[in-house]
Amino acid sequence: MNIKQITEEFAVTEQLNGTDIEILAEQGVKSIICNRPDGESGDQVPYADIEAAAQSHGMQVRYIPVVSGGIKAADVEQFDSAMATMPKPMVAYCRTGTRSITLWALGQKAQGQAVEQLLNTAEQAGYDLKSVLSPASEPVKSQHFKVVIIGAGSGGISTAASLLKRQPGLQIAIVDKAEKHYYQPGWTMVGGGVFHASDTERDTGPLIPKGVHWIQCAAQEFDPQNNSVTLDDGSQLSYDHLVVACGLKLNWEGVEGLVDTLGENGVTSNYRFDLAPYTWKLVQGLRSGKAVFTQPPMPIKCAGAPQKAMYLSADHWHRNGTLNAIDIQFYNAGGVLFGVKEYVPALMKYIEKYNAHLNFNHRLTKVDGEAHTAWFEKSDAEGNKEIVSTEFDMLHVCPPQQAPDFIRSSALADAAGWVDVDQGTLRHKAFENVWSLGDVMNAPNAKTMAAARKQAPIVAHNLLSAMGVTKGVAIYDGYGSCPLTVEKGKIVLAEFGYGGKLLPSFPAWLLDGQQATRMAWALKKDLLPPVYWNAMLKGREWMVKPEPKV
Repeated sequence: MNIKQITEEFAVTEQLNGTDIEILAEQGVKSIICNRPDGESGDQVPYADIEAAAQSHGMQVRYIPVVSGGIKAADVEQFDSAMATMPKPMVAYCRTGTRSITLWALGQKAQGQAVEQLLNTAEQAGYDLKSVLSPASEPVKSQHFKVVIIGAGSGGISTAASLLKRQPGLQIAIVDKAEKHYYQPGWTMVGGGVFHASDTERDTGPLIPKGVHWIQCAAQEFDPQNNSVTLDDGSQLSYDHLVVACGLKLNWEGVEGLVDTLGENGVTSNYRFDLAPYTWKLVQGLRSGKAVFTQPPMPIKCAGAPQKAMYLSADHWHRNGTLNAIDIQFYNAGGVLFGVKEYVPALMKYIEKYNAHLNFNHRLTKVDGEAHTAWFEKSDAEGNKEIVSTEFDMLHVCPPQQAPDFIRSSALADAAGWVDVDQGTLRHKAFENVWSLGDVMNAPNAKTMAAARKQAPIVAHNLLSAMGVTKGVAIYDGYGSCPLTVEKGKIVLAEFGYGGKLLPSFPAWLLDGQQATRMAWALKKDLLPPVYWNAMLKGREWMVKPEPKV
C-alpha cells in the first residue's frame, strides 16, 4: 500500500486488500472510496471484500467505479458528493490511484481551484494530470512506432520476441498497465495443491524483450483508419502495424450475487490468481457434502479448466477416502463434456470413477453464498427454459467471458465483439495493417496458452512479410492444446485444430493423447512452465516455428 496524501483529510492509493483496510483503520481513516470496477485483473480484490472489511472496522465505504480514460461529469459529481458527505479522513483507490486523484482534481477545478495549483499538487504525489486538466486546445502528445502491440500477456510478449528474432532493432511498443504477469495455465495446478500461486507470478518489466518500449498505459480507443491508438492518459500512438493481444474479460458481474461472495462461503474459482489457493483450501477441508462445478457458454479461455478443477478435487477426495461422502455435480451450459469427441471416452472413465454427475444445458445465473445456493437456467432440446437451484458446500465457478469493453466498442470488432481476423493469417479482415492473436480474436480455435504459442510466430512472420522483410504467408491451423488433469499424476493431452481435427505433437507410441498418461503429466507439470518463461516469451519457437507458403 502506497498512500499519497493530497490534502490533510484526503489521500489516494493503489488497489487495497483486507490487510490494508486494517492498517488504515488503525491510522484513523474513516471513509474509503473505490474507483476501480471489479474484474479488471486476475489479482484484484473485489469491492465486496473491501466493503465487508471496511464496515467491520466501522468505516464508511462507497463504490464509484470508473473506466480508465472514460471519466464522465456524472462520475465527478458522484465523487464530489461522497467527498462532501462522508466522514474524514478518507482514502480513495483504484489500480494505481490515478483515477481517484483525477476525479478529485476535476471536482476541485469545477469549484474554481486554479489548474496550476492542482497540477502541482498532483505532481508532488507522483501523478501527471496535464492531459485531463489542461485546456482542450493543448496539443496531445504523440509517438510513432513501426509496430504497436496492445497487451503484455503471453501473446503480446511472444509476438514482440518473435518479431525481434526475425528483424533485430525493429521499433516496437507494448502497451499494458499490468505490473505483474501470470502463467495462467498454472492456476488449475494451484487449485489442486500442485503449484504455489507464487510459481505463476512474475514482474512484467523483466519479461519485456530488450529494446521494446513498454508503455504503462491502457489502450482506450482505436482509430484504425488513421493508424492510431488513444491511451488512457490522453496520449496517442501512431503505428505502421498494430497487433492486438489484450486477452478477454472475465465477466464476474454476469452472474447475480457472485461478486459478493467470491472467496468466502465456499465459493471459489481457479480463474483468479488470488482465489486458486482458496480452491485448494476448500478441497482439503471438505470431507462430506455437495461440491458443484460450473462451466458457462462458450467461448471461454481453456474450455477444459472447469472440469480440470473437478477432477483434481475428486482425486484428492479419492486419495483421502472421503469421495463416497461427497456428491460431485458438474453443471455445463453446453451440451457435451468436451468439444472434441475423441477425448470423451477417456474423460468419462474418470467421471465414472469419481461418480460425478453431469448436468448439461445448465447456465449459472445466480449465487447466494450465505444460503449456499446456486441457480441455473436449464434448457431442453425444444428451447424451453426453466430456473432450477441446488445447494452446495463448495462451488467452483467459471465466469462468463467476453471481449474487453474497449474492443467491443471499436471498429476492430465483429458483431460479437471479438477482433475480426482471417482465421488462417490472423490478419484483420478490414484493416490490412492490423493483426490479432490470443483470446481476444474471433478465429474458431480453442482459447488456450498453447494456441497463443503457435499464433505468435505466425503473426510475426506475416506482419514482417507485409513489410517486405520475410517471404510467403504462414497459415494458422487452429492448433490448441488442453492438458486435462484427470488425476494427480495423469493427464489426457487433448491437441486439436480447426473443426476438431486431431493435431498430436507426439506419436501415439510415445504419448497417446486419447488416454490418461504420466508422460503428459510430466509435460504439464515439469516441462511446460520453463518452456513458457524461457522459450515462448523469448522468441524460441520450440515445435511451433511457422512454415510459410511462398
